[in-house]
Amino acid sequence: IIEGLERRYQNVKVVDKGCCFNRNLLEAIELGHMLEIAKVVAMGALAREESRGAHFRKDFSERDDQNFLYHTLFRYKDGGTKPEFLKKPVSITRFEPKERKY
Repeated sequence: IIEGLERRYQNVKVVDKGCCFNRNLLEAIELGHMLEIAKVVAMGALAREESRGAHFRKDFSERDDQNFLYHTLFRYKDGGTKPEFLKKPVSITRFEPKERKY
């Protein structure tokens, strides 16, 4: 769905050609950024095969610190168009991670 929206975004037209306080241009640019963020959030959620905090998956309903205690990062490398998935270890300092009980 997101990729389809990104394709449609390529055809977005800004009718207002004003150079000062152009809200239409600003909203079009923001839409592109929102689609980009939506894509990496979805990619991170699919890569994380566990449930943690607000992230819940029916197919992986349990927390898995052994395999997924890391920060999910994305970056574009060398002007690429596809985000690169990275993991950053969690630095445990004062509080040990534990399961939330609601």
